[in-house]
Amino acid sequence: MQQDLLTRARTWLAEDPDPETRAELEGLVEAGDEPALADRFAGTLQFGTAGLRGEIGAGPMRMNRSVVIRAAAGLAAYLKARGQAGGLVVIGYDARYRSADFARDTASVMTGAGLRAAVLPRPLPTPVLAYAIRHLGAVAGVEVTASHNPPRDNGYKVYLGDGSQIVPPADTEIAAAIEAVGPLGGVPRPESGWEVLGDEVLDAYLARTDAVLAPGSPRTARTVHTALHGVGTSVLTAAFARAGFPEPVLVAEQAEPDPAFPTVAFPNPEEPGAMDLAFATARRARPDVVIANDPDADRCAVAVPDGGDWRMLRGDEVGALLAAHLVDRGATGVFAESIVSSSLLGRIAEKAGLGHEETLTGFKWIARVDGLRYGYEEALGYCVDPDGVRDKDGITAALLIAELVSVLKEKGRTLLDLLDDLALEHGLHATDQLSVRVEDLSVIADAMRRLRESPPASLAGLPVTSAEDLSQGTDSLPPTDGLRYHLSGARVIVRPSGTEPKLKCYLEVVVPVGSADELPAARARGADLLAGIKRDLAAAAGI
Repeated sequence: MQQDLLTRARTWLAEDPDPETRAELEGLVEAGDEPALADRFAGTLQFGTAGLRGEIGAGPMRMNRSVVIRAAAGLAAYLKARGQAGGLVVIGYDARYRSADFARDTASVMTGAGLRAAVLPRPLPTPVLAYAIRHLGAVAGVEVTASHNPPRDNGYKVYLGDGSQIVPPADTEIAAAIEAVGPLGGVPRPESGWEVLGDEVLDAYLARTDAVLAPGSPRTARTVHTALHGVGTSVLTAAFARAGFPEPVLVAEQAEPDPAFPTVAFPNPEEPGAMDLAFATARRARPDVVIANDPDADRCAVAVPDGGDWRMLRGDEVGALLAAHLVDRGATGVFAESIVSSSLLGRIAEKAGLGHEETLTGFKWIARVDGLRYGYEEALGYCVDPDGVRDKDGITAALLIAELVSVLKEKGRTLLDLLDDLALEHGLHATDQLSVRVEDLSVIADAMRRLRESPPASLAGLPVTSAEDLSQGTDSLPPTDGLRYHLSGARVIVRPSGTEPKLKCYLEVVVPVGSADELPAARARGADLLAGIKRDLAAAAGI
């Protein structure tokens, strides 16, 4: 075995405060398991705008207490260097393995560094933390979560005092501060001194949800809800009760937090099979709508009855429905979305005389749009109350969907009817995604290189009219690793995922529709084009 690998492992062992990861690493050293050690010591988890995210385990390439203590010490140093010594840092956490430990370590490090720390009272949705930052006047917030990643993952998301997730250059400045942290023994970690908050912050968040709904609006929608083994159930049911909606029927097998996520392969409503139990419950309960949250409840998925069974709406469909509902309610301000989301939002905003902005992917960008009234991205993220929560919020989005379903129900109409109206008014906007999960990250780099070196001239028979390398930046967007192709009646964006080992390709086609009779043919045409684009793009990228 390489001597320097052993030396690094033993140095790490000597200062690891966690008996669990110490035992893991000692076992690997004793067994001489060089591949496993090399994997854990191949570098360090990189802190970026999404914070940290990785598999739980020993070593600098895993999520563990040593990595979290360093991250917290770096964040504390960054805040103090900006004159925020003594400021408040609020810490939230989900119900994943080790989340409570990582939250406690963060509180201890902040306290030891001369900041004030307050920890949410129990595992709660990420939007409650995002709300608490501004509600309590904090200088920063930390959420310990890996959102909808696999069970063995955890993560560390950082917000600054404006209640938004960090953007450059804060990420590189915090990363540099983390890198500058010396031996862990020199990081003060008192056993007490921070505050564990009561339910007052949650009560204030729930009171704020009143602002999402129109006074006197109908509240008759019957829902089935799944939290996908996450932390959403209690807060969503409390919000629905407060608003006067019928009590949601819960998917019992998935209602309580369980870090093993035993009933799903991946705890993400978009993944195949994740909604099977929700649909089974809906077939029995016959609700108006099915609502799902991801494990930290910042995302919201919606499913509707369609042709005798249940169908998940795409994030872009929900994004357009919420926008149309807000326009109908007389909303003013700017509607914003990420560049990978549907262009239909821009058409809805333009028709209503509202501003429209496109941003890079992620609510860290969407939430910063001046005058924001509503923002969404296709990955089931919706910000419907930016004055309350400057981030995606699966609880308030669910409330707004339930209100829209209730309004339509009074008129004998459904969400699908409203989608038909939007297609007739603006053209059928059909979207899809080609998403490739990889074991080897070099596959993603190779695909991006191939597309840069040999961009496709056409996809599904549609000529590519322009190709942009987004790593160069544009007039309205800072640089990001991505490619954008405009086609005649279509658009494609290719980018590596920021949080998972995936290459993501976002596809949209727009098919004109003259009358309701033409909708089935337009849908068939849209589906054919999307399938063709997906096929040709996969070939061009070598995936």
